[in-house]
Amino acid sequence: MVTNRFRMLQPLVLAFGLALILSPAVLGQYSTQNPTTTSRARTVSSGEKMKIKGVVVKRDADTFTIRDANGVDTVARLTDTTSVKTKGGFLRSGQNYGATNILRGLNLEVEGRGGASGELIAEKVRFADSDLRVARAVESRANPLEERATSSETKLAQVEQNAQRLSGQIDELAAVSNAAKGGAKHAQESADAAIAGVNATNERISALDDYVPQDSIAVNFKVGSALLSKASQSQLDNIAAKALNAKGYVIEVSGFADSTGSIERNRALSQRRADAVIRYLVENHRIPLRRIVTPYGYGESQPIADNRTREGRTQNRRVEVKVLVNKGLLQAAPSMTTPGSGF
Repeated sequence: MVTNRFRMLQPLVLAFGLALILSPAVLGQYSTQNPTTTSRARTVSSGEKMKIKGVVVKRDADTFTIRDANGVDTVARLTDTTSVKTKGGFLRSGQNYGATNILRGLNLEVEGRGGASGELIAEKVRFADSDLRVARAVESRANPLEERATSSETKLAQVEQNAQRLSGQIDELAAVSNAAKGGAKHAQESADAAIAGVNATNERISALDDYVPQDSIAVNFKVGSALLSKASQSQLDNIAAKALNAKGYVIEVSGFADSTGSIERNRALSQRRADAVIRYLVENHRIPLRRIVTPYGYGESQPIADNRTREGRTQNRRVEVKVLVNKGLLQAAPSMTTPGSGF
């Protein structure tokens, strides 16, 4: 009789062991995907004036991290009053740029004062035209993330809650197995449900840095022109309204041209078209610059129609506007099934 009872409980013991192994694995995976370190990081005193030269090693929506020649990292925060310019130029005034042009790998100089959280509140950002071209060649567009810190903390809290629920389920399954012969089968089913919930949580955490298109349009232009038509403005009004109603969105803007003219002229023209779209969205719909991925002009490359025909060239003179939403925010939070005590 003892032998038979041991055989009956053996599947349950295996289920408990599998669930216990998977529980810390979830937390371990989250820690691997979100490494943090406080070594070689500079804290700027509140109000302290500071100028730093170095390379951008990290770029978020409102901040960037600059690493100086000594390998010390400093977090700089952008504001609506931050001046972003190139060095030199006409009368040495430099050319103004949007904050989205601060890319990873860009050599720059930032000047500002310490903030309340130890970061540097950037007042001036300066860099050379040649360094900007190099940074654009390495990375043609930035990867702005929507509230990465807040999202990461939320996902960690969900993992911890799921782990606690899993622990409670294991205790409950142990009581059920000691009460009746059907406990082993019931425990196996509950363990499978717990494993499925843990896997769903893992997938959601992995999607935090992944953006998916939610909506897109193509705005067309006349030959050699970067002016928006009334129809194009109406298209931008519609997609701006959809973006403002989305959660965790960014807007990607890509300019293109047909094959008429030289390659360099078409590249510059496509960039002006992309900038015109950005300017309209910012000035008419107050889209924050931190929500806009660095615009890029592709020139006559990547045509969508035949440049040998008039209709094809018309389609190729375009700016593509895409609304991207954080994939992790689109997924529903996984639910953990609590087994009942009856049979």
